[in-house]
Amino acid sequence: MYKKMRLSDTVRVAPEQLGRDLNHSVSMALRNKLEGHLDKTLGSIVAILSVESIGEGRITYGDGAVYYDTIFDCIVFNPEIQEIIEGVVLETVEFGAFIGLGPMDGLLHVSQVTDDYVSLDSKNGRLVCKEGGKSLAEGDRVRARIVSVSLNEREPRESKIALTMRQHALGKLEWLEDERLKDEKERAEVE
Repeated sequence: MYKKMRLSDTVRVAPEQLGRDLNHSVSMALRNKLEGHLDKTLGSIVAILSVESIGEGRITYGDGAVYYDTIFDCIVFNPEIQEIIEGVVLETVEFGAFIGLGPMDGLLHVSQVTDDYVSLDSKNGRLVCKEGGKSLAEGDRVRARIVSVSLNEREPRESKIALTMRQHALGKLEWLEDERLKDEKERAEVE
């Protein structure tokens, strides 16, 4: 889930940035320090929006930089269990598909694609359902539910997000649209 948050931090403004517009220098220092940073409680900091206040600067002996206490607004992405999220298939592999969820990727295991048996068609680079004729390939947009989250602050690439599409109203967006049109047609025939 994306959230707008107001946070505070101390930021180091390098000596070469001094003498310029302080708000711009602090904003750039915050971006360099925090954008892309992963925190277990906050999630991933996606963007620094604005600097709300800048405190008195402090100089540390032996360092030409100035340290400022700041309050700023930012956008964070924090995946939550049971959250329904849309993403794009980045890659299909024998054991599932990697789904891009914005700043992070999730894994959709083959057992969680559909109730049907799913296997990899490596020749065409897609996951194929045995009986339903459905397939999932790179670039497809999907709607999935987050079933587990394990964020690793020290090694963000080791973070894991597990997904499922085996529930009602989840799946490849084309499958969902086809199902909606089929339901509308059936309702029209009844009326």
